[in-house]
Amino acid sequence: MESYEVLRDAIERVGVKTLAAKLKLSAALVYKWCQPPPRDEEDGSGARNPLDRLHLVYRETNDRGIVEWLCRKAGGYFVANPAVEPLERDAELLGGTQRLVQQFSSLLGEVSRSIGNDGRITACEAESIRRAWDDLKGHAERFVVTCERGLYDTPGTPPPDHGR
Repeated sequence: MESYEVLRDAIERVGVKTLAAKLKLSAALVYKWCQPPPRDEEDGSGARNPLDRLHLVYRETNDRGIVEWLCRKAGGYFVANPAVEPLERDAELLGGTQRLVQQFSSLLGEVSRSIGNDGRITACEAESIRRAWDDLKGHAERFVVTCERGLYDTPGTPPPDHGR
């Protein structure tokens, strides 16, 4: 989905005029954000939409703090898609699932340690739980992206018979 489509869908819910008034901008400018940029212009129109501008700021600074801030404002948390490198298929599938289980175990361990100490979770312990949770999300995302890219959808070694 292109940025102007994302904006168009979001702005339709509240109305162009309502949003323009809240932003103290002209409705024409807000309408322009919801349209595809002209094809004959390298950088699009002079009225680059806010999402494209934010993307440009991120691209030029390479600072994830911008994205993380926006995610927090939306009530979420940013987890980057991990780099996925094709490895030996069967070993990587097994390793990926084992890492996922280990990370989940690590998260549960952090929670258990925090509660087990004194029945409370302090701010410091909450930070430790957050780190374990973020690690788990990263490992899970890596596994899912690997599956989506079809890296496990190639013929590999057949599963063992186990005496059947």
